[in-house]
Amino acid sequence: MTMKRADRVSDLIKAELSDILLREVRDPRIGSITITDVKLTDDLKSAKIYFVRMGDDSRRSEAEEGLQKAAGFLRRELGRRIQLRFVPSISFIYDRSFEYGDRIDKLLSDVRREDSE
Repeated sequence: MTMKRADRVSDLIKAELSDILLREVRDPRIGSITITDVKLTDDLKSAKIYFVRMGDDSRRSEAEEGLQKAAGFLRRELGRRIQLRFVPSISFIYDRSFEYGDRIDKLLSDVRREDSE
């Protein structure tokens, strides 16, 4: 099965953005962020970056604010690292799938515990 170009570029953006966040961004609000997915349009003009903040959920808004503030820097760094004609505009979206998975795990463990009693 062949991958679309947008999928290959999405994977590259995810790897490079993770590296930039780890090594070059000094904002403490962004310190414990993990990039979970990148959805890129077929024309490579717009990218939705999905992220998770490890730790307490109450600081999620701080992380979103820090990422939005750093978006210009991140886009510029991506442009330097990735050879594309146009660097896609980026927007950050909090990935709720981890919360959903944790909730499912908790419910399943509750059911198992009730069955064993």
